Amino acid sequence: MLLKYFYDDKLSQASYLVGCQATGEAIVIDPARDVEPYAKAAAANGLKIVGVTETHIHADFLSGAREIASRFGATLYLSEEGGTDWAYPYARDYKHKLLRDKDIFSIGNLTFEVLHTPGHTPEHISLLLTDGGSSQAEPIGIFTGDFVFVGDVGRPDLLEKVARLSGSAEELAGQMFHSLARFKKLPDYLQVWPGHGAGSACGKAIGAVQSTTVGYEKRTNWALRHEDEDEFIQKLLEGQPEPPTYFSTMKRLNKEGPRLVGEIAAPSYAEASVGTVESWVKKGIVVDTRPARLFAQKHVSGVINIPYEKSFVTWAGWLLDYDRPLYLLTERESLPLVLKDLQSIGMDQVASVMDPNVFDPDDDPRLAKYEDITPQEGKEAVQSGQMYVLDVRYKKEREEAYIPGAKHIMLGYLPMKLQELPRDRPILVQCKTGKRSAIGVSILRANGFAQVSNLAGGFDEWTRQGLPIAREGEDETHPN
Repeated sequence: MLLKYFYDDKLSQASYLVGCQATGEAIVIDPARDVEPYAKAAAANGLKIVGVTETHIHADFLSGAREIASRFGATLYLSEEGGTDWAYPYARDYKHKLLRDKDIFSIGNLTFEVLHTPGHTPEHISLLLTDGGSSQAEPIGIFTGDFVFVGDVGRPDLLEKVARLSGSAEELAGQMFHSLARFKKLPDYLQVWPGHGAGSACGKAIGAVQSTTVGYEKRTNWALRHEDEDEFIQKLLEGQPEPPTYFSTMKRLNKEGPRLVGEIAAPSYAEASVGTVESWVKKGIVVDTRPARLFAQKHVSGVINIPYEKSFVTWAGWLLDYDRPLYLLTERESLPLVLKDLQSIGMDQVASVMDPNVFDPDDDPRLAKYEDITPQEGKEAVQSGQMYVLDVRYKKEREEAYIPGAKHIMLGYLPMKLQELPRDRPILVQCKTGKRSAIGVSILRANGFAQVSNLAGGFDEWTRQGLPIAREGEDETHPN
């Protein structure tokens, strides 16, 4: 047997290629949209991809299941649990097998037993793997998807918060409790291969280790130590991070069947021109992927800055609109990676791209800039009432401590709450370190807020310098 692990650290997403070396057949579990890594791994090991499966309809990335079925003629193995609302209508166009609890299917000498494990979603399944080529015909591990992670379990509140299914969070939390009771009965020696690692929004405390065992999770996973269902539901639902706004789109696209990558039109490449960028701003969303410090020095009004780094995909999903054309300002050598990352969450609508050397002429009056403000400068401006402070951190960060009087709007919700901010006062935007707030500054400026600055070093630098902070429940002065 061959087991290959693939991990997208930008989405904190894990997928697996499992092959029977005796028959030369393989299956991919929870594939990402870019299927080239699986194709290369299979070819390098003399395997043919004959099957593809996923543990549930994903919300945080676009699945490569349809891509693999189309490209390799592989059979789709998909859940039939959870009712008709959680079916895969696109499967009828390909070879497929619908799976229910206790079903068994084989890839060569490898056997997979289906366990229906609802809780994260109604249709969620896990897969027990048995290597028929070994001397002991017993399961060796379980692919748990978004059911059991290292140190955590899948969140049950996404359907209520993202898909607006009222009351589903508590119902699914109860189902998770019973699914975990079943998990606890599995042998301690079983390896556990989860679908996500640390940083994923599909859980609140996921560990960074690639795999674990049933026995280790029984000893250390907070969720498996609860014996009272009501107490478990309360603990599971509290403290869950804000769900990215693009999750609802991912659910729909993965259910209906993502567009095949070969169907995506390649964007045109435009010659450098400030005037062209200004025309793009009127037609769609223009994203500048340069580092924030370069964007701050010179940019075209109306452009949003999302620097191309590890968090790029996350903030693109939160902040961009699937229904509007996208235009990119990014360097040629980075373009293939930027496009691939956008496509990983279904943002296929990139119309045109341009190299950022459009910003070379320093004397072009059409170029704008903004300033960073030091904590000391910010303290004086805030205490005197000259500046309005906007905190764009996550709710959990805000609850720990904050700058007195700061208005809190988490960055991902900022485009929807612009009306809550004053247009007649300078605004100082802050986050933990100054990176997210720089994105926030660009969003405000792109929407006509003229007097906006970024807090250099963010809340971390503010506290390092011993400047005033407040905590929930404490008295504070509200300069805003």
